[in-house]
Amino acid sequence: MKGQVHDDIRHTARLVLLLVILVIALLGTRAASQTKPTLAEQNDAMFAQMQQQRGLTAAQMQSIREIFRRSGFAGQGNPKISVHPDTPGDCLRRLQQRKITYANPKFERICHAKYMAPLYDSKKEKAEQAKVCIDQFEYPDIPCTFPVVWVKAREAAELCEAEDKRICDAHEWEGACAGDLQPPDYRFDLAEGVPDKVAVARMRAAHNRADEATASWSYGPQYQRGICATGSHKTPGCPGGGWNLCGSNTYPTGDFPDCHSTLGVYDLNGNAAEHMNLPLNPSQMASRGSTQLGVTEMKGSWFIFDSYRAHPDWCRWRAPFWHGTRLMDPDSHANYHLGFRCCKTVAPSP
Repeated sequence: MKGQVHDDIRHTARLVLLLVILVIALLGTRAASQTKPTLAEQNDAMFAQMQQQRGLTAAQMQSIREIFRRSGFAGQGNPKISVHPDTPGDCLRRLQQRKITYANPKFERICHAKYMAPLYDSKKEKAEQAKVCIDQFEYPDIPCTFPVVWVKAREAAELCEAEDKRICDAHEWEGACAGDLQPPDYRFDLAEGVPDKVAVARMRAAHNRADEATASWSYGPQYQRGICATGSHKTPGCPGGGWNLCGSNTYPTGDFPDCHSTLGVYDLNGNAAEHMNLPLNPSQMASRGSTQLGVTEMKGSWFIFDSYRAHPDWCRWRAPFWHGTRLMDPDSHANYHLGFRCCKTVAPSP
């Protein structure tokens, strides 16, 4: 009988201990979840930054908020699982220590906007002759801020339009990266009368053959490890996509101040890959005012590229038709490592 009592006491003690462990675990989980913002809270903080630092109007912010609301996923990644290798505060402190500032009054005069860089042929022209500018940083185009990802190509175009900007054509992004904007080189003749997938394959093959011999990166003529935001990691078990499976483990934009082109554009290599417009005929060129637009083109590389170079990422390289759709397709692709930046047509300065 006494042995039975002792067994009951031990059994009860074990149950109490298990209950205590369970309560501690639950409290810990709750506390951890409370330290991470929701996606809506994260976006609200970003919207406040955009309005304060870039001077966007209330009407522009209303349009931007509505696009994010409709998306349900666009933002700086799933805050529950994203693990960033650096913080915005650390980014700002390091820039201050190196006496680096991204403010550029000359660019602001030319582009009539903050954190944009003029695009031009640096061998023949001056910055004041630029007819187009591009965001210096990945959207939301604020230094030391995590880039927006999980955004569809259509949403990217809409967000650019909400700021009186536009999505860039592929050759404009390439010019920003290579350090000189060249005339459009699209082989529209190769796209006539064939499906989009075939058109892209033909056009990119011709383009890449023409430019491969002079391949370069935003920071120079040779690929370099560690100079851009390419040293992060994938979430363990991430299969290549999935809101609850793949964290957007990005760096703050501008966290690598040496990762820029000679035209002053940052993070073209690394951090987030970027949506751009690839026109299949002249009427689809964003740079000529098209709102119809062409098909999706994914530019640059992303935050694990130093350990997983899945494809070339030199400046003028054009990708296969990955997840390809018409750019304005409501079901265009979105993913945890894919963002964008905007362009803006401007009148040359006198």
